[in-house]
Amino acid sequence: MLAAPHAPHEVAELKVDICVCTYRRPSIEDTLQSLDRQALPQGVVARVIVIDNDDTPSARERVEAIAKTLTLPLTYIHAPANNISIARNAGLDAATAEWIAFIDDDEIADPDWLASLLQMARINDLDAVFGPAIAVYPDTAPDWMSQQDYHSNIPVRRGGVVQTGHTCNALMRATSPLVKGQRFLLEKGKTGGEDTEFFFRLWFKGAKFGISEAAIVHEAVDPKRMNAKWIRQRKFRSGMSFGYHSLTTRNRVTLGITVLASLAKITFCYAMALAFFWSARRRNYWHMRAVFHRGWLASAFSTQEPELY
Repeated sequence: MLAAPHAPHEVAELKVDICVCTYRRPSIEDTLQSLDRQALPQGVVARVIVIDNDDTPSARERVEAIAKTLTLPLTYIHAPANNISIARNAGLDAATAEWIAFIDDDEIADPDWLASLLQMARINDLDAVFGPAIAVYPDTAPDWMSQQDYHSNIPVRRGGVVQTGHTCNALMRATSPLVKGQRFLLEKGKTGGEDTEFFFRLWFKGAKFGISEAAIVHEAVDPKRMNAKWIRQRKFRSGMSFGYHSLTTRNRVTLGITVLASLAKITFCYAMALAFFWSARRRNYWHMRAVFHRGWLASAFSTQEPELY
């Protein structure tokens, strides 16, 4: 007996697992509610996977309570402890869908967030696509900080090419042979930069990345991070992480070029900071650029990054 043909309007099901790593943040309730409000394209079904990275399953009760109010199915996983790479890898292990998305537990996704990521990835046949995470500053934030928007995370193209990205707003094609079997490095789970290294690794293997400016998430700035010291630490670590992973060939020539280029940039940035001593916004901009290049310089001599978490 022949099988009945599919109805003309029937659309093949496409599955997406959305991973949310969490660590003692009540804000995850708002994150999950924003995921439940996603305007999913026809034929797309989503599941949420919450990975609790605390020593004890402290988020279980909160997550299971909010799950009862959601239309999206939700899976809770306890993946201890205090190392974000452990949590991210647990999400990868639990995911079974063709696509895996990542969002942070202090972010709110726009209703068309996931649809925008999927559209960009499918139209351009990408292995991963990234979107902007826009910082939301309180009225008490210093003007120089909010004007320069140090806490937003905007994916960038270098020479027109997307080389890496961040898991605060990302979608990966789990079925890609370049993505299958890849995991986040545990040794970077406390320094940060584990996602930068992860996507750099995929890119060097030949993965194709893109950016969807329309796939927006919003993140309220943590008051503990609203100070110059935290921004300097983040800039230094970012410079160190990017410098190390982009410097694939380490010999006297490449290291010498890196050192000279970094010293020149550091000198220029500090000179500009001095030139704009009268403007907190411009002075701090150049100061933070200098700190970033100091991190890049440090990457030429060491692979040990400072712990932020």
